[in-house]
Amino acid sequence: MIKLSDIEEIASKFILASPLNKVKELDIEIYEVPVFSVAGACDPLFMKLKDEDVISSNHMAPTEWLAGAKSVISYFLPFSYEVRKSNIGAGLPSKEWLYGRIEGEKCNNALRDFIASELKEEGYEAVVPALDERFKVENRKSNWSERHAAYIAGLGTFSLSKSLITSRGCAGRFGSIITNLPLEPNNRPYNDIYDYCTFCGACILRCPSGAITSSGKDTAVCSAYIDKEILSRYKPRYGCGKCQTMVPCEHSIP
Repeated sequence: MIKLSDIEEIASKFILASPLNKVKELDIEIYEVPVFSVAGACDPLFMKLKDEDVISSNHMAPTEWLAGAKSVISYFLPFSYEVRKSNIGAGLPSKEWLYGRIEGEKCNNALRDFIASELKEEGYEAVVPALDERFKVENRKSNWSERHAAYIAGLGTFSLSKSLITSRGCAGRFGSIITNLPLEPNNRPYNDIYDYCTFCGACILRCPSGAITSSGKDTAVCSAYIDKEILSRYKPRYGCGKCQTMVPCEHSIP
């Protein structure tokens, strides 16, 4: 039977070898090797995500995506040093960060699909919510949250900026695969959703839109800024990432 270590090995090889993980125009790699963790598909926290004060009643549990699901494989892809370093300046995001956000997500999607295909070749069922035709976003809320799945799997906790802080920091992208492969769930080495955040306020000072305050992040303000200031300039690329760079949680747990 496939073990998590097997999945980690093939995923790392994929990222290191994939041409999708390179931006030729800028001569950089987008990601470093991913960090993995597993949640049980029937973990009661997945049902908690249906609460309106958490995500929404439209959020689908793993067993709704895949009948008979046993495991949720979650991973974090840390942005490379070159991508992170490029975005330390104030103001508009760097070109490297924008490529990391858009071309990087194409690479992330390829990794999601690759892992699911490998599981299927071994005789297991696998669903990638982010690539499934049932996936949707309404009022800035999706029916599958990669960050919340990662939290449940033990990868990290949330920050004031609503990023998820992992052992490799918060600057990067998440992905997940739901499968009927039975894997041992990882323990969550934390008790609270903000255990890894020190509330230092660095992300408040970094945010060019003023969306982050000591009370948290206003996603509507953040989205409006990105649409008006970034997408209008760099379409089809967009993003910002200032709250994930030049902060104590950029590449480690503070």
